[in-house]
Amino acid sequence: MDSQPLEVEVPPHLAGERADRAAALLFSDYSRAVLTRWMRQGALTVDGRTAEPDRKVQGGERLALAPDADLSGSDSPAGDWAAPQPVDFSIVHEDEHCLVVDKPAGIAVHPGAGNLDGTLVNGLLHHRPDLGKLPRAGIVHRIDMHTSGLLVVAATLAAQRVLAEAIAAHVVGRRYFGVAEGEMIAGSTIDRPIGRDRRNRLRQQVREDGRPAVTRVRVKERYRAHTAIEATLETGRTHQIRVHMASIGHPLVGDRRYGARGRLPRAPHPEVILTLRGFTRQALHAAALEFDHPASGARCAFEAPLPRDLAELVAVLRQDRESHR
Repeated sequence: MDSQPLEVEVPPHLAGERADRAAALLFSDYSRAVLTRWMRQGALTVDGRTAEPDRKVQGGERLALAPDADLSGSDSPAGDWAAPQPVDFSIVHEDEHCLVVDKPAGIAVHPGAGNLDGTLVNGLLHHRPDLGKLPRAGIVHRIDMHTSGLLVVAATLAAQRVLAEAIAAHVVGRRYFGVAEGEMIAGSTIDRPIGRDRRNRLRQQVREDGRPAVTRVRVKERYRAHTAIEATLETGRTHQIRVHMASIGHPLVGDRRYGARGRLPRAPHPEVILTLRGFTRQALHAAALEFDHPASGARCAFEAPLPRDLAELVAVLRQDRESHR
């Protein structure tokens, strides 16, 4: 694989930030501690030069991350990023510059601890081997393994730079559909910082010293003991929607990690019980994606229908609601 660095331009709104903090915001797949170490090793450079982590950026600098940086001892993704494998996913759009894919739940976006292969990256390399020439096989953002839905993947180095910068500048529109426990009265804007849970590294939590995180939540449909929501991201923190929904007392159906308890409506039909207890992933789907095309600049918009399990969940909850009116 060509050893080409992944480069991102520091946007103007990060002027005055420390270089390590700016890097953590722009390369969100990696922790700040790992990025700081790479800066000191020279694997992460500022305008082509080694820089101290506490250097203040002014905006316009180019941060370059070498894809062959030493990942040992870090919390960064590991596994086989070069192995093409047939993997089940749908291609919504494809051209010479980018792809939009619809990822099923249960497939990790990239190799890492516990998922060394069989990921979306492995499937992309099987479908389009030239992606192996790009850092991270063209991946510019992620969704959780057990979240279904849309991602954009770069197919050229130039497109990867443009898309990565657009995501960092929060100009990529991402809209999610979810089903939460409890009856929500109205939507809201959840503006609560998120950081790693101090007691459990597999969880995130709302923390005053966390990274800024904003989720806009709109109620789409109410059921007897659940609510269908639409969530729009203004930032892209790990598990953001899941953490924010749990923080307002409405965890997503099936999301045991963040407090879902298998809530049931009163006097439920056996089918309702079976459906809710059998839904073991978080009820979350990346339903819509909008971005400026990395070559033409034209605004592109894509939507993905609900996967079967989530569509069946909604149908059962609707039927339960109607039968108790």
